Amino acid sequence: MWRYFCKIGGYLIMRPSHIEDYLVKHRSGQWFGWGNSDKIYTNLVVHDGGSKPTEKECTDGLKVLQDAWDLENDSYKSKRRNEFPSVADQLDDIYHNGIDGWKATIKAIKDKYPKS
Repeated sequence: MWRYFCKIGGYLIMRPSHIEDYLVKHRSGQWFGWGNSDKIYTNLVVHDGGSKPTEKECTDGLKVLQDAWDLENDSYKSKRRNEFPSVADQLDDIYHNGIDGWKATIKAIKDKYPKS
């Protein structure tokens, strides 16, 4: 199964791609498991006595997580965040090239990824 990755704060974050990604956010604790090694809806087992979410709730919930991930990680903000120099490099840029040089560096990135 192919997953998208995004680097945020030095960590790789995976795009939600399985109903399990939804289930861990649906209720807290170790409330569910799988009847066998095939992690498909029909093998979903509820351990805490609560009701089993419908397959539609699981797929719809996963879609909401994916849409939120896509919005956050494919937006101009995330693209800029990934390309902006570190704070240390920006300070070094200011020291060596002045505020105007630093502004030019930042503006080039902002121009490359404009607000939509």
